[in-house]
Amino acid sequence: MSLSAEASQALESFQQARGWEQRARLLMQWGDRLEPLGDSEKTEANRVHGCESLVWLVAHQENGQWHFKTASDARLLRGLLALLLVRVQGLASDELAVLDLGAWFTQLGLERQLSPSRSNGLHAVLLRMADLATTH
Repeated sequence: MSLSAEASQALESFQQARGWEQRARLLMQWGDRLEPLGDSEKTEANRVHGCESLVWLVAHQENGQWHFKTASDARLLRGLLALLLVRVQGLASDELAVLDLGAWFTQLGLERQLSPSRSNGLHAVLLRMADLATTH
């Protein structure tokens, strides 16, 4: 599965980063790029359960490709979500279903920073994306 231009850019930035401090700064910057959700989108129906932090996910499909918006109350998690989004934007449902999230964060050099609860939370978001993609 090929990477989008934005995912390739993210991968390059993180691979060039030296050490956790630089990666953490990059993570915050990516999180700040997230398109904000409106209050009307921060509903219980859009909330992702399985995350320790509050996370909302909104999805729509255009020409067979999925586009997502997400928000969280946790700054570091927003960065991780932004990196998840650049990896999944525009994928078809079948591609979304087979995405290896662990491999993506390993490529970014962030696997060690994913505590079990963060990792579970991101997987909950990915599962919700796949669920939305198969039910719509």
